[in-house]
Amino acid sequence: MNPALFPSHHAWLLIMAAPQPSTVTVLGGTPCGADVNTWEGFPRAPSAWQKPKVRSQYQMCRQLRVPILSYPRTLELAMKQGPRVLRGFSTYAGTAVNAFLIVYQLGICCVYIVFVATNIKQVVDEYHETKLDVRLYMVMLLLPLILINWVRNLKLLAPFSSFANVITFVGLGITLYYVFDGIPSPSERNMVGHVVDLPLFIGTTLFALEAVGVIIALEYNMKNPVDFGGYCGVFNRGMVTIVFMYVFVGFVGYVKYGEAAAGSITLNLPTDQKLAQSVKIMFAIAIFITYALQCYVPLEIVWSTYIKDRLGQASSTKKLLVEYLMRTCIVIGTFLLAVAIPRLELFISLFGALCLSALGIAFPATVELCLLWPSKSYGRFYWILVKDILLIVCGILGLVIGTYVSIANIVHSFL
Repeated sequence: MNPALFPSHHAWLLIMAAPQPSTVTVLGGTPCGADVNTWEGFPRAPSAWQKPKVRSQYQMCRQLRVPILSYPRTLELAMKQGPRVLRGFSTYAGTAVNAFLIVYQLGICCVYIVFVATNIKQVVDEYHETKLDVRLYMVMLLLPLILINWVRNLKLLAPFSSFANVITFVGLGITLYYVFDGIPSPSERNMVGHVVDLPLFIGTTLFALEAVGVIIALEYNMKNPVDFGGYCGVFNRGMVTIVFMYVFVGFVGYVKYGEAAAGSITLNLPTDQKLAQSVKIMFAIAIFITYALQCYVPLEIVWSTYIKDRLGQASSTKKLLVEYLMRTCIVIGTFLLAVAIPRLELFISLFGALCLSALGIAFPATVELCLLWPSKSYGRFYWILVKDILLIVCGILGLVIGTYVSIANIVHSFL
């Protein structure tokens, strides 16, 4: 199932997190505002992908007696105290994390542009004899996308994300109505896929469930960061809901449409019925709104890390103009890539395999392995060391094989 069906699943976490207007986003950082000596005020039970990255961040903050460490800085410092073979790469660790974060988040934006344009095209084609190319619809979206990405405050996006969540659930309800209308027996479908498609599945799954760039920003922007972690924290509550929706809709959607399932289940809905058309428009609106949230992370990284300090003593007006120019250029970049490769499902798998294999699997395991290296506190039979090594190997294999298969399929789609 295409994760684009739930366009605001990151926004769902945003709403539950309730950003605080006075905070400043530090990407990948653990939340400050707590006493680093007593360590009160921090989530004590990081969950899901947070383990081991966030847990290791907390431990490093305690060791260094600092209130916050970003994801790039955490990996860099961890590798400096890890095995000798990794220490030489510590200088490049921060750049690597930032690069993967930027590429991944911009990849999401590319997927969103394709999704919105494709759904709008299906609806408009029913009312006009002239069938415009999907790329022309992307051109029409360019200016609105630029304008919404001129919003500089994450807090201002929260009301729009709330609206996106509402219409997403309304659209989901209507979609399920069509799915269950005349749904065949599961026995009529192939329950096991082809082994050669496994890399695509892994890439798609990673893309759907790993919201690294957004989540690490949301935790720091929360009014009460302590509510983010824990077994019943914001993260777990949001992710349980998201995973259930993915599994449920993915299963019934495949049972309904089988091998004919499109890149997004909305594209399988009837094109000549008003109700189905309204679903496509609702999801297109929700995706469009969420585009700005996804673009927020790479914009912040590029601006804060690579541009802002270079402006030095420039006037505030000049800095503002440069920032708006940067925001515009990044949106145009995602637009050009989407126009070049308007293949929704292949985009999803490519960016999932390319970026999340590293950000969500290999890098967190590397941080934990290096952090525990001086004390060798890997538990009984060194099970933590074995686990981290296996995760690193799996991450590297997922990156290489998944990226290769996705690129090969993209090339094949043009032949």
